[in-house]
Amino acid sequence: MKQLNKPIRKKDAMALVTGKPVYTADLTPKDALVVKLLRSPHAHALITEIDASQALALPGIECVLTWQDVPNERFTLAGQTYPEPSPYDRLILDRHLRFVGDPVAIVAGTDAKLVDKAMSLIRVSYEVLEPLLDPMIAKDHPILIHPEDNWKSLVPVGADNRRNLAASGQKEHGDVEAVLAGCDYVVEETYHTKANNQAMMETFRTYTYQDVYGRLTCLSSTQVPFHVRRILSHALGIPKGQIRVIKPRVGGGFGAKQSAVMEMYPALVTMKTGKGALLVYSRQESHIAGSPRHENILKVRVGATKDGIIRAIDLYTLSNTGAYGEHGPTTVELSAYKSIPLYGKADAFRFRFDVVYTNVMSAGAYRGYGAPQGLFAVESAVNELARKMDWDPVKLRELNMVREGQIMPAYYGEQLNSCALDRCMARAKEMMKWDEKYPARDLGNGKIRSVGVAMAMQGSGITHLDTAAVSLKVNDDGFYSLSIGAADMGTGCDTSLAQVAAECLNCSVDDIVVHGVDTDTSPYDKGSYASSTAYITGMATVKTCEALVLKIREAGAKALKCGLDEVDFDGIRVYHAQTNASISLKDLANRNMAGHQNTLYATESHCSAFSPPPFMVGMAEVEIDQETGTIDLIDYVGVVDCGTVVNSNIARIQAEGGIAQGIGMALYEDIQYSDKGQLYNNSLMQYKIPTRLDVGTIRVAFESSYEPSGPFGVKSIGEVVINTPPPAIAGAILNATGASIRDLPMTPEKIFSAMTALSSQTEDPSVR
Repeated sequence: MKQLNKPIRKKDAMALVTGKPVYTADLTPKDALVVKLLRSPHAHALITEIDASQALALPGIECVLTWQDVPNERFTLAGQTYPEPSPYDRLILDRHLRFVGDPVAIVAGTDAKLVDKAMSLIRVSYEVLEPLLDPMIAKDHPILIHPEDNWKSLVPVGADNRRNLAASGQKEHGDVEAVLAGCDYVVEETYHTKANNQAMMETFRTYTYQDVYGRLTCLSSTQVPFHVRRILSHALGIPKGQIRVIKPRVGGGFGAKQSAVMEMYPALVTMKTGKGALLVYSRQESHIAGSPRHENILKVRVGATKDGIIRAIDLYTLSNTGAYGEHGPTTVELSAYKSIPLYGKADAFRFRFDVVYTNVMSAGAYRGYGAPQGLFAVESAVNELARKMDWDPVKLRELNMVREGQIMPAYYGEQLNSCALDRCMARAKEMMKWDEKYPARDLGNGKIRSVGVAMAMQGSGITHLDTAAVSLKVNDDGFYSLSIGAADMGTGCDTSLAQVAAECLNCSVDDIVVHGVDTDTSPYDKGSYASSTAYITGMATVKTCEALVLKIREAGAKALKCGLDEVDFDGIRVYHAQTNASISLKDLANRNMAGHQNTLYATESHCSAFSPPPFMVGMAEVEIDQETGTIDLIDYVGVVDCGTVVNSNIARIQAEGGIAQGIGMALYEDIQYSDKGQLYNNSLMQYKIPTRLDVGTIRVAFESSYEPSGPFGVKSIGEVVINTPPPAIAGAILNATGASIRDLPMTPEKIFSAMTALSSQTEDPSVR
């Protein structure tokens, strides 16, 4: 391969590092109306009266919109292929407010200070209702979060608004109870993962305007432009043909921008006023009204025989979707389907789940999409099982891990056609010097160092559903234009897809110009999520290149006056295999600009029948102060099997960034509410994410496999890399102290309390 597995610089690198005006707010005219949202101070309330007359009287205030000014047709903000599994439970503005921060009114004016003043003049009377904040009691609770009659679910996912359920269900393979009864060792524990904010550098922002034909145009920092077009159509009650969505450069998303969190607000202002409108969420708004990871409470039972065979896994996941159901029915499934299949010798599994409404901020998609929660629970339970059996947790995994060629009942019955998980484990073990460091070393200064391990898998797109298309044309002088519908949100897909095309066309990446997303001109793509871009859009790129090369050969054969079977294309010229007569691509392209020539253009789409999982092994080395519970992460090793590596630079930074986010989930990040549903940590001062100094040394290696269904053997990498830190670090704490931390984040206070409790039990004669 000439263009793949190379550290090629991202196409937008220089524009970004030199501060070129490429983001949504950069591209907004200075005379755009400033849009802001007045938000609910109550977790649960009804608006009884709202008076905006004083605000509207201010010169320069263009409009104040309330629940009485919006369509009464419910929709979902979830950026998913239609029909969305997420319930239709939203209005643009609703009289019924369901969390602190739920929008009450949309205010638009000529400048920010004026809009702030106008918002202070709006008088709102509320009937404050009792909030329902505890997900453990939400199911079938008498307080209903969504009592409205026009709530609806398009897909049978077990949703029932009269029971506070956004989804509910069960899947079982084999007789779990009978198999567990026959196991020599069973671990049964409950784990708790908290909601986490994505904290991307660029907050949510959208600029809308009407074009010369009166169509609504929306520039938005989004991962899902085509889904945003559909969502706006549903929310505003206008045809999709009247909406155009453009994605500029995106300053991070991590899943947050897979929901159309705010596009409908400025869009409604533009429709009401006919003027351009810009809404930029502050950091505080992004924290209190964003789209964080779902809080999960997970009950796990894992059973093994005394010879170390893990024979059954039973998982129940309670997921807190908050005030609205975006991504609730789908994220919860990954808690099981990306954790249980790792153990290939299990005879039985069972997965049950409930996704409940509560009066906190609505959750959504976040890198890993439910897998980190399930993997923390299942991998931690396996670590506890190993300790109970007095086995090395690496040895237990080596004995039980899924292998290439196996059928995975807990992964939609798919066959595993590429898997280097065993080599990932061996490489990680070598890099960490596991045998020297396991289980722990007392440093003699009150501190102890230890190591922990975890495995992970993810997917590569959604089978038989999500589709992607690519268009490619030859321009005069023979350079290419590649149009994609996938959204580069800092992931580098503009570059990596150009590499795939360059490999197919036998040319340089510099010969390919990539065009980002404009729903009027780009080929359809479901957007950048579900770890699908490199695999799904990558295969669409391969198909398109093959179709284009055929057209180039046809044009060359015509120019050389010979048959198609007699010519080939080497990337520079079409040549006759026998006579070596040839015509260059440059000349072909220029001929194409005159006369009755066919355009050298191709477009193809791809939807996969498989979602081949990438794999990863993570190992953490931590140092714990036995006097205080303080934990320092010394070293983290991540070894990834993502099939063929497309761009070694991009893959490495994807892995390092994902591991850092996983460390944040493990040790720092914790969305906390008061007993009235008010978010305590609504800024980056209170909401702690790890800095470069906090994550210690992160070392990444690749053990590639070849995925036959992917482009050049490619699988995904974007999400799997976040999954291992929480269970690996928990395993290291367990190996150091004997204490199990089952509640994230693993703070020094929790570690100290667990050590103290363990010490008390040891000293109590009754428990000896």
